[in-house]
Amino acid sequence: MADSTEIFDRLKQDHDKHRQLLDKLKETSGESGQREALFEELTKELKSHAAAEEQALYSTMLRKPPTTDETRHSVAEHHEIDEALNDLAATDMSSGAWLSKFKEFDHQYRHHIDEEEEDHFPDFENYLDDKDREHMERVFERRKDKEMDEAEVTPEKKEDAKE
Repeated sequence: MADSTEIFDRLKQDHDKHRQLLDKLKETSGESGQREALFEELTKELKSHAAAEEQALYSTMLRKPPTTDETRHSVAEHHEIDEALNDLAATDMSSGAWLSKFKEFDHQYRHHIDEEEEDHFPDFENYLDDKDREHMERVFERRKDKEMDEAEVTPEKKEDAKE
């Protein structure tokens, strides 16, 4: 386990890492080795984070009726993020289309994590007890490591990439 940081602080640490990777990707150009490596790292980070977050945080929050709508909203956005990553992986990195898609993805992902941090997490905090928090921290760390080992860049077929 990382340390005994509170679950929301731990999730924000990942979000900060994601923001840094997005910033680094914005500085790349064309189909470079650096762009490919950063995109693979970002994809594995986001997919493993989302899976672990759903298993630790959102499965807990679904059992709390006042937070069900927020929880479903975030899980639906995770699905959209996964689809966008797959579409980016299927798009030629040297094309203008890739950069346009990446910029839109960057905007949407930052909106998602800002919404989680500013709206959902503070609201969720009101419905958790110490047992919930301990459980979520333990599950998140265990699942994140396992999901990271299994995460892949899984592109759609090139012909299925969105225009």
